[in-house]
Amino acid sequence: MSEAWGTNADWIKDEIKGFSDQEKIDYLEDLKIELQEMHPIQQPVGQVMWVDIDRVQANDYNPNSVAGAEMKLLYTSIKHDGYTQPVVTIYDEELDKFIIVDGFHRYFTCKSNQDIKDRNHGRLPIVVIEKDINERMAATVRHNRARGSHSVDGMANMVFSMLEQGWKDADICNHLGMEPEELLRLKHITGFSKLFENTEYKKAWVTKQQILIKKKYQDEQEI
Repeated sequence: MSEAWGTNADWIKDEIKGFSDQEKIDYLEDLKIELQEMHPIQQPVGQVMWVDIDRVQANDYNPNSVAGAEMKLLYTSIKHDGYTQPVVTIYDEELDKFIIVDGFHRYFTCKSNQDIKDRNHGRLPIVVIEKDINERMAATVRHNRARGSHSVDGMANMVFSMLEQGWKDADICNHLGMEPEELLRLKHITGFSKLFENTEYKKAWVTKQQILIKKKYQDEQEI
């Protein structure tokens, strides 16, 4: 940091003198946003915000799973090293909440451990990606798949939910980076025949089990 910046920053120190900690955080966060808007590089990672943790909301579809021992390790890491990765969110205007896309366990560690929460003044570091709230599932899967950390059951349930919302097979594959064969395997896991409404079968990957499930679905439609 240059000496010039240190001198120019004196007015900020004077401005926040006498502020409470929460007032300082709010003032500096607003200032940081204004400065970042002038930055030539516009990426989410450059726009980390410390928001009240009550304004952050977990999603109900995260396919990622973490064992108890790993959660303890995460707590220890955050306790000793602090937050080195922000929680990724999408802003929901209707709820006025930041919905978690990636980082639920980092959020939960702060939410459930008073020492971490107090140190953060009740705040959580987040970034916001500019996506429609309806794309949050796909964004969550992309983050988890990029790290190779997702449970099969969680993925299958998410695929089912997306199909329930009217997503087509091709759109799911495109948004989640899946091959049709992988999508079909996830459909099998759920056991719900409704998942086969959009499936176009190819002989190369139709097994006996797939034929039986498809027949069961067709029989149900005739009842």
